[in-house]
Amino acid sequence: MSEDGGALRSREHTMGAGNKHNGAPSTLLSRAAVSPNPNPSPNSTATTRSSPFLPTSLETILFAVYPVILVFGTLFSALSPETRAAPYDAVRQSHVQAQAPSYFARKDNLFNVLFVKRGWLWITVAFVAFVATHPVLSQNSRMATRAATRWALVTGWWVLVTQWCFGPPLIDRGFRITGGKCEVAMDAVEMGTADAKEFVTAAACRTAGGSWSGGHDISGHVFLLVLGSCFLAQEVIGVALRAGSRFLGRGDDRSIVMGDGAVKGAGVEAERAVAPHETHLAIGGRIALGTVGLSFWMLLMTAVYFHTWFEKLTGLLIAFVAVYAIYILPRWIPAIRALTGIPGI
Repeated sequence: MSEDGGALRSREHTMGAGNKHNGAPSTLLSRAAVSPNPNPSPNSTATTRSSPFLPTSLETILFAVYPVILVFGTLFSALSPETRAAPYDAVRQSHVQAQAPSYFARKDNLFNVLFVKRGWLWITVAFVAFVATHPVLSQNSRMATRAATRWALVTGWWVLVTQWCFGPPLIDRGFRITGGKCEVAMDAVEMGTADAKEFVTAAACRTAGGSWSGGHDISGHVFLLVLGSCFLAQEVIGVALRAGSRFLGRGDDRSIVMGDGAVKGAGVEAERAVAPHETHLAIGGRIALGTVGLSFWMLLMTAVYFHTWFEKLTGLLIAFVAVYAIYILPRWIPAIRALTGIPGI
């Protein structure tokens, strides 16, 4: 009987010692179960990752906004009695200015003159303000440099399409290839008072008092407003998503293809976790989003009062070419991503 009691006391002593040894791990496990991780892994997220070859769900919504605006504007133009009753000048791709159905149908409205006509300047100012004031970019030279590279690429595409492409820009080249010409200037050429080479661009034609006629005139307004606003939206939203923000209930579900072919969340290439004070947009982010909002409004005005539906469609598609090449293509080509990076990463 005493032997059984001794054995029992020995087992109780052994179990007590075990509890002493196991107490700390148990406490740590219980704390870990209820305490949030203050610095989650960049690759850890409750959001399902999207395909690296396609826009994310949030990007799809953003991209869909543009054709919706254009379709709505075109339908409004076709159904509005005031717009239908106003005479339309097919050569100038606008309503007769003296009888414009709205202030925004006039080419001399202040929003058109001060904002759209100088659109890329305002896009650039908004971008610089965002980079200079947001702590994620202003204190990280690597991210700022890559953001500047993306701006340079987008700006380069804008220059090639609207300003200069080893001579006339792509819009003017396309217009002439499809049969367009400078109407008044051709008479001067036939009379021998002008050289046809002087009128290969829309700017030269207008300077000579002529007007483009006969070809497909890609909407430069649509191209500019879509490209500029989508560029700013990608930059601002990308940084905000990386900081843990959610838009329309969606988090950062961007994914990338690694050098070994593995597909991982884009955050895996982040250098560090985001600090709490870096999650806000800052004044620059608000300026950028305000510029995006004004671009949406002027895009709607362009859709209602200017250009044919096909000219607006081609302007949209040419802008989307650059957006895909600069913001989605690098996700599945690591060599390009090493140069351009990804917004917020």
